[in-house]
Amino acid sequence: MLAIVTPGQGAQKPGMLSSWLELDGIADLAAAMSERAKLDLVTLGTTAGAEEIKDTAVTQPLVVAASLLAADRLTFPAGAPVAGHSVGELAAAAIAGVLRPLDAVELAGVRGRAMSAACALTPTGMAAVMGGDPEQVVAALAELDLVGANVNGGGQIVAAGSTAALDALVANPPAGTRVIPLPVAGAFHTSFMSTAQQALGEHLDQLVETTPPVDPTRPLLTNSDGSVVGGTGSGVTYLRLLQQQVTSPVRWDRCMATLRSLGVTGVLELPPAGTLVGLVKRELKGIATLAVKSPADLDAAAAFFAEHAGVSA
Repeated sequence: MLAIVTPGQGAQKPGMLSSWLELDGIADLAAAMSERAKLDLVTLGTTAGAEEIKDTAVTQPLVVAASLLAADRLTFPAGAPVAGHSVGELAAAAIAGVLRPLDAVELAGVRGRAMSAACALTPTGMAAVMGGDPEQVVAALAELDLVGANVNGGGQIVAAGSTAALDALVANPPAGTRVIPLPVAGAFHTSFMSTAQQALGEHLDQLVETTPPVDPTRPLLTNSDGSVVGGTGSGVTYLRLLQQQVTSPVRWDRCMATLRSLGVTGVLELPPAGTLVGLVKRELKGIATLAVKSPADLDAAAAFFAEHAGVSA
């Protein structure tokens, strides 16, 4: 079985849209996405430098747009599960049919601006804790009033909280770990993002009223606990989980565990690809992976579908 995964903030790379915009019709779709995101995503995805695209308000809609521009040129096998990491859940929702792609990019813009504003209220940040015993790491974070905001599996937990607490963590890391401060604006997926959660919720209220989401057309995993969201009304349920996720940890470890339990044999990551298949390689030994980074990978993707989903390449 094939699974599709969509990355989140931190996966962005300068020029990541350039090759995709050379395909017929993609420039028009990117222009429509730019209008909805209230950003020039074409320029940001082609000529902007690394500093400019790491701004939270820019990165989130840009990453979601990158995934969905590539998805526009792929026909995914029916029944293939999909999971997104953090803001990548919006791209996953579009691939599963819950949201229209333009609505997903617009929501990413709202989310990114709101989280950027929340970051400005209090000095906070994030740091990756590599290695160590997961339970001991979580306990050490709690002692410093830090949160495991991204429990990514593969020996990686991302701590989030006040800059003072993070400095203390770097100075005295848990046994057997390496702590790497991350170049992000604040403590995502913690209570420090409560104002952003409220702003996203208000926008979701309007969306649900004007363009009600539909239930997923394929298995759709949630970052809240890695479970598959399904059943009548599950489209709305998923959007509310996205709202809650702004202040709750991303349990990517549980998403990967669910992929294993579903019998997944191959995981394909959409652009800007690389981060999630790296985690899959470390955590899910024996499962094949493919990172789609440019249109040059489309033929390989078709062959990957054939190998892991029994469809014609």
